[in-house]
Amino acid sequence: MPDQRFRSTPAQHTEIPRPKRAEGQWSLGMREPLNKNEQSKKEDDPLNVRERIINIYSKRGFASIDPADLRGRFRWMGLYTQRAPGFDGGKTAMLEEEELDDEYFMLRVRSDGALLGHDAVRALGTIGQDFARDTADVTDRENIQYHWIRVEDVPAIWDRLDAAGLSSLEACGDSPRPFLGSPVAGVAKDEIIDGTSALQEIHRRYLGNKDFSNFPRKFKTALTGHPGHDVSPETNDVSFVGTVHPEHGPGFDLWVGGGLSTNPMLAQKLGVWIPLDEVADAWEAVASVFRDYGYRRLRSRARLKFLVADWGVEKFREVMEKEYLGRELVSCPSPASPTGHRDHIGVHEQKDGNCYVGIAPTVGRVSGTMLVQLADLIEEYAAAGARLTPYQKIVVLGVAPERVEELVTRLDAIGLSARPSNWRRNTMACTGIEFCKLAIVDTKQRARDLVAELEQRFPDLDTPITVNVNGCPNACARTQVADIGLKGQLVLHDGEQVEGFQVHLGGATGLEANFGRKLRAHKVTSAGLDDYITSVVTNYLAGRSDGESFATWVARADEGLLRGEQSLANAS
Repeated sequence: MPDQRFRSTPAQHTEIPRPKRAEGQWSLGMREPLNKNEQSKKEDDPLNVRERIINIYSKRGFASIDPADLRGRFRWMGLYTQRAPGFDGGKTAMLEEEELDDEYFMLRVRSDGALLGHDAVRALGTIGQDFARDTADVTDRENIQYHWIRVEDVPAIWDRLDAAGLSSLEACGDSPRPFLGSPVAGVAKDEIIDGTSALQEIHRRYLGNKDFSNFPRKFKTALTGHPGHDVSPETNDVSFVGTVHPEHGPGFDLWVGGGLSTNPMLAQKLGVWIPLDEVADAWEAVASVFRDYGYRRLRSRARLKFLVADWGVEKFREVMEKEYLGRELVSCPSPASPTGHRDHIGVHEQKDGNCYVGIAPTVGRVSGTMLVQLADLIEEYAAAGARLTPYQKIVVLGVAPERVEELVTRLDAIGLSARPSNWRRNTMACTGIEFCKLAIVDTKQRARDLVAELEQRFPDLDTPITVNVNGCPNACARTQVADIGLKGQLVLHDGEQVEGFQVHLGGATGLEANFGRKLRAHKVTSAGLDDYITSVVTNYLAGRSDGESFATWVARADEGLLRGEQSLANAS
């Protein structure tokens, strides 16, 4: 790697398009103007807050925390203040952040695609039991997320995580956010290439590295060698996707600039071939371009996707290769996209003859107690361990085939089904107003109730329909790429503001990757959600052609059918 990779001025031979106005790009000499987030990072590297938490704040309590640490640098340690109780969704955008702060924290623990042995799973469970009022959620970033954490308990939690080989470091913040890895890396029979060592090398080199602790904003990574593209590579800042070069063999394509939120964009494919042992170098090059050229003036434009959109993927590749990587990448056609996504639920044979078992907690909600019970089963059945998935699910790996059915029965008894309904399997939900200061509506419980109701109304649904429930516009639950994406907002009903959702229909990743169709001025109340989805699904089942997916039907369906105002079932 060239010694000059961390310099803040571009090489003379590379022509960089200069923006029409200053965007705070370091490599163009733009250190001003700084927004408050950039000012905070400039004053003190956020990684330094760890020592203050251990030595000061945990001993003196919540009231001793410097506000600049509390609402900024704490995030680099995986800590956010959670929403204080008693504030409805109408207060979310009206009150200052400090007015919504509770004196408790949400804590994210990253797994980074690692295989978690029974000891690690048990540690995650006991943390929930002992420090988080038995809370624990599996997130779509392959994290475990806790609530009700006191700052006084954080050092003890970190000690327990350290002993289990786990960490909350940079699980939030303008940092290398938790990495998504294939849940079946190294064991899937149809895997193209096992990328585990590459993720481990990225983790070793760059996590906690102050050269990469100050990005313009969050930086999300995904890597998979599975042909099912099981890490939602289209929606990450940087993704490495398994491919095969006709001469060099298996390696990885590189995709950049994906992200959702209020300005959704799908990642653009470079069409390259990167060998396994050079993936970490390529990650560093992409991250360096983002760090040095990313827009820092406005937080709303500070994601990598905006830079890639403005430059174009060819310019991005040129700058990455010439200024940071120091060599040209090998060109190779991007791999074919799969249909839909691969969540690995159910029982599957591994290439070593053992089995892996994909299990589905409802919308990712588990508990410390459930994780301890899972750890006990992993140990009792001599499984290799568990991985978390980007779909709020869990996969238990390395189960002897003769013990699978007994294990499946035992898992179901603790609320982790390997053979869930289509609704339970395909519904995700973000944290929502229960704990999140950005949320406007309830999501977790509403989604759980929705799943239970739809299981009654469509018990034998024969096709997957994904439902992603989000509490605000930020799309943490990937609203725009679901069959039915629900974005929380307040809506008028009988002259009063009530919880409701804007509806996105027909979104997808994979072969049919697109953003869901928004219906003009169409909102659904939370109370009316069960009936609305029932109407739309009924119309789909009545009007689909043979083998037609929900997303394909949505693209051609009359708008009245999508609004639930017409009924194909009654017409027939």
